[in-house]
Amino acid sequence: MSLRLDPTFAEALAKSDRSLVGLWVVSGSPLVAEIFAGSGVDWLLIDMEHSSNSLDTVLHQLQAVAPYPVSPLVRVPYGDDVILKQVLDIGAQNVLVPMVNTVEQARAVVSAVRYPPQGVRGVGSALSRSARWNRVDGYLANANDHVSLFVQVESAEAVENAAEIAAVDGVDGVFVGPSDLAASMGLLGQQTHPDVVAAVNRTFAAVRAADKPVGVNAFDPAAAEQYMADGAAFVAVAADVSILARGAEALAARFIPKADDTTRASY
Repeated sequence: MSLRLDPTFAEALAKSDRSLVGLWVVSGSPLVAEIFAGSGVDWLLIDMEHSSNSLDTVLHQLQAVAPYPVSPLVRVPYGDDVILKQVLDIGAQNVLVPMVNTVEQARAVVSAVRYPPQGVRGVGSALSRSARWNRVDGYLANANDHVSLFVQVESAEAVENAAEIAAVDGVDGVFVGPSDLAASMGLLGQQTHPDVVAAVNRTFAAVRAADKPVGVNAFDPAAAEQYMADGAAFVAVAADVSILARGAEALAARFIPKADDTTRASY
């Protein structure tokens, strides 16, 4: 039996004439991931950096969303060869690596997602879901076509290096993280501070100049809309836990007067 894999997120971005809208899944729940997958959004970010997600829970979420017309990205905790190999082997076709600050780091993660001689990814296609246990014809020869790699720019250092990072062959796109960027600029919790927004837009310009798609995390709807207008190819607009938290708080505030009038600096 010969099977085919889905197009990558990089391919979806290349074909789109609008910003692609995504949601984060950090709860680790396949049920929540499936609900989000059928919501009409374009992509999902299954997060292993700021969550309790493990290889098992990521696998179950990838399986849950597979029947839906949505692109799942898996964010690894950091750019480690072994973690990237394992995430790819369980079937992730789109990976996001956080905290890539230099060209050297970008080249290293590109190497981690490619088989020799172009890279150092361990070969286990007969054992893994990535090649559907060797049911995808020519998987080893065409593996690069089945994987898209995105890196995160989320520090002042990375902003300065954004053009060179984006230009690395094998980096399919850049995702800007305003939260950590704000922190690195001494503006912790102030993702919409004018200086942070300016740094995000400088990154947009640098990445687009390298002819690569650039995205951003923006849970503030006004900020998300402005970033779309500014040229973001893909935008994450909320997370499962933020939707649950804010929705529950809104209900409490409606039915229990003055239940919570706390002002939050972050999401």
